[in-house]
Amino acid sequence: MQAVVRSFVSGGNVVKASVLQHLRVINPAIQPSVFCSRSESTQPARMEETGFESTTISDVMKSKGKSADGSWLWCTTDDTVYDAVKSMTQHNVGALVVVKPGEQQALAGIITERDYLRKIIVQGRSSKSTKVGDIMTEENKLITVTPETKVLRAMQLMTDNRIRHIPVIKDKGMIGMVSIGDVVRAVVHEHREELQRLNAFIQGAMAMEFRRSCCRISESSGSAIALILLLFIHGANSFYLPGVAPQDFEKGDELKVKVNKLTSIKTQLPYSYYSLPFCRPSKIVDSTENLGEVLRGDRIENAPYSFKMREAQMCNILCRVTLDAKTAKAFKEKIDDEYRVNMILDNLPLVVPIERVDQGSPSVVYQLGYHVGLKGQYEGSKEQKFFMHNHLAFTVRYHRDIQTDAARIVGFEVKPYSVKHEYEGEWSEKTRLTTCDPHTKRLVVSSATPQEVEQKKEIIFTYDVDFQESEVKWASRWDTYLLMSDNQIHWFSIVNSLMIVLFLSGMVAMIMLRTLYRDISRYNELETQEEAQEETGWKLVHGDVFRLPTNSDLLCVYVGTGVQCLGMVFVTMIFAMLGFLSPSNRGGLMTAMLLLWVFMGLFAGYASSRLYKMFKGTEWKRIAFRTAFLFPAVVSAIFFVLNALIWGQKSSGAVPFGTMFALIFLWFGISVPLVFVGGYIGFKKPAVDDPVKTNKIPRQIPEQAWYMNPVFSILIGGILPFGAVFIELFFILTSIWLNQFYYIFGFLFLVFVILIVTCAEITVVLCYFQLCSEDYLWWWRSYLTSGSSALYLFLYATFYFFTKLQITKLVSAMLYFGYMLIASYAFFVLTGTIGFYACLWFTRLIYSSVKID
Repeated sequence: MQAVVRSFVSGGNVVKASVLQHLRVINPAIQPSVFCSRSESTQPARMEETGFESTTISDVMKSKGKSADGSWLWCTTDDTVYDAVKSMTQHNVGALVVVKPGEQQALAGIITERDYLRKIIVQGRSSKSTKVGDIMTEENKLITVTPETKVLRAMQLMTDNRIRHIPVIKDKGMIGMVSIGDVVRAVVHEHREELQRLNAFIQGAMAMEFRRSCCRISESSGSAIALILLLFIHGANSFYLPGVAPQDFEKGDELKVKVNKLTSIKTQLPYSYYSLPFCRPSKIVDSTENLGEVLRGDRIENAPYSFKMREAQMCNILCRVTLDAKTAKAFKEKIDDEYRVNMILDNLPLVVPIERVDQGSPSVVYQLGYHVGLKGQYEGSKEQKFFMHNHLAFTVRYHRDIQTDAARIVGFEVKPYSVKHEYEGEWSEKTRLTTCDPHTKRLVVSSATPQEVEQKKEIIFTYDVDFQESEVKWASRWDTYLLMSDNQIHWFSIVNSLMIVLFLSGMVAMIMLRTLYRDISRYNELETQEEAQEETGWKLVHGDVFRLPTNSDLLCVYVGTGVQCLGMVFVTMIFAMLGFLSPSNRGGLMTAMLLLWVFMGLFAGYASSRLYKMFKGTEWKRIAFRTAFLFPAVVSAIFFVLNALIWGQKSSGAVPFGTMFALIFLWFGISVPLVFVGGYIGFKKPAVDDPVKTNKIPRQIPEQAWYMNPVFSILIGGILPFGAVFIELFFILTSIWLNQFYYIFGFLFLVFVILIVTCAEITVVLCYFQLCSEDYLWWWRSYLTSGSSALYLFLYATFYFFTKLQITKLVSAMLYFGYMLIASYAFFVLTGTIGFYACLWFTRLIYSSVKID
């Protein structure tokens, strides 16, 4: 917390501070294990604005009003523990000050819920016969503060000593008590005030700069252009991720809760929600999924939960299920594989909030979906049992419009509990539970008596719904999921990659500006035949450097496919950065990539036929056919095998027949014709002439040094392109295989640009060294040099599998390596094509710059 405060104070860390104020998405590996009840003071009034990090305990007590002016809740050492706990319950607090009899200001100690649990319940003592003085925390062991103590210091004391209440002492007398809730609210209030001041400053500065710019434009180009710019700026300020329109809800409006697939990071096999015997609505209605959602395994259906906007519900009974051997086994398998239930409300995914103390400051982290259940043992037993999360405490956060009183949903949270519900008499629709009854104010706040999953066990599913007003506006509701707390790592990745680029750029500049310039000048000054015969270096192979490579048709096909991949990735990233492929549009990213791949077939056919004609080819249709089918056929073959494995597991991730037909139609009906159209256009263009003539008899290649061995140089060439992207690759793999959102496309685009530059420069450098050693077989080597980075990508994916994932099933492992093989293959053709075109440009440039007799 102190680090956060200091970041606000220092002007250079404003951006970092604003990021740290937002909530973060939890790593899926972190699971909630204990749910504690909260005991906080009442909501504070608005605090008097003071300088950041200057708020004291005295300010906090003033904001609490009468609850801190000496009339705090207390008991005496002679009171019974039963009376003290009863007083805590009536006033909804977690601790009482203990004073000496007849002396309210004479502090004797403090009694908390923790003292009651540890010294009464656990030890089996009677609360009605035990005095408070026997179990309280005595005065000499108390941790106290003064009114002048800084709030951050108080928070540090409470965090370090794991306490939730702290007395305030002045002149050896007690004047009040503050809770961890009071302190946290004070810090949050200060953070919010500081952010508002920063936002006001930034917006004011931007508005002033915009007005100045518009005035300058108006003076030079007229008022019409300035007006257009102002309209554009206004639209930019209100820009939000497109794809979803806000929906307003009036009080009492029905909210439609939907269930999505069950997911597990251990198996990577999604299942439909109703594949388990959960409570079902009267009629299950499937939502219409787009192509990307189907391929991701999403199966969105209606849920049996009934929500009314801003109408809280407690202990709603959903249904009662009696498990047989089959259903009990199904639940146990899903619990053992750590499956999570995913739900959707107003297009927001369901999350589990978890409070943590991070570096001394409390924070809230989120986990997508709640676990079906958990594993554990009863106290004193080593036998492992399975317990079901059968009670869900939902929290719907909304932002209310003060003028219209309409509300928009900005958060959807849940806290799952495992509760063995009990009831009296025979079960009927009007049965009231004794373990969860709003009439008696008996609510579920813990999993103290969990619901075991066993054959013939009865499970009663219940839920609560609470509505909480939030200051988060609808346009910012996805910030909780999308804002990254580790952006420093991404910047480190960018800097690391830029260092590689600068190193390679220096080498290329040295080659181009010094070595090549010197070589070209020397070659152009040669006048006699004897001098020409004594020349060495890359000019010696000018008569063979543009000789047709072996398997030139296959090279044309792979180059065309690489152009198709490059175009797809580039356009996808542009749309993603503009916000059109946000996670709010589920499946949008995959759908866009598929459609762009199909339409980029036009450029694939054009590039392959142009290169084919440069190689003096005549049968362009054959090249277009191979371009349209080679890469998609390999990917489809792997995909069909993996899909068959998923079908065998009865997972919802298996692509249904209708979707399979749609994919085939996209391939044969759109992509293939576009490849032929592009091939026709490219072949009709005039052929690209070589800058030098090719000799009829090929020149003999001299014996090469060991470091110029083709295999060695190719493998060396792939290291730097992979090094430029491997840090970002970690986050991409985490988002794919650990069920997290990835939305830092700005960083990804920068890394992609660096990858292009790195591939081009390393290929040019190695190609120059190759030609200087009089080896003119550069065509395929230029493609493979940068393309070999795909080998390192696959090796890193293997390393990631064994170090970060918990996959144990053979089918899941085959799915992982199958999909990573497809990704590596696509990365190979993408990077290989970049290196090939860079080397082609380089050779044509240098050989067109020298005089050849």
